[in-house]
Amino acid sequence: MYEVKINTTFSAAHQLRGYDGKYENLHGHNWGATVLVEAKELDAIGLGIDFVVLKKKVETILSKLDYQNINEIPPFDKQNPSAENIARWVFEELSADIGSDTVKVKRVEIREMENCGAAYYE
Repeated sequence: MYEVKINTTFSAAHQLRGYDGKYENLHGHNWGATVLVEAKELDAIGLGIDFVVLKKKVETILSKLDYQNINEIPPFDKQNPSAENIARWVFEELSADIGSDTVKVKRVEIREMENCGAAYYE
């Protein structure tokens, strides 16, 4: 089994509905995203999945949030835009795009700041 990993960033604002504290107020982050993909085999040139292709697919998903108020973007207009929920959303969106018998999304980590974040995996 092979693992392929990419890191990327995006900037966006959010607020946590029902949070008892300052993070219930609208605030922004320079978010980080790490995506780990698992490949059962390599293609003819020795790749599990091309880094460039993977990063572009992740950035296409994250572009829906970039420089936005995440609370206004479905499904986060109804669901709290926590790092946990964003990680699951990216995992599901990417899995629908690249999931196959030989390649699958293994883990998505979303960081609100350099040293704190959350991950989703199945």
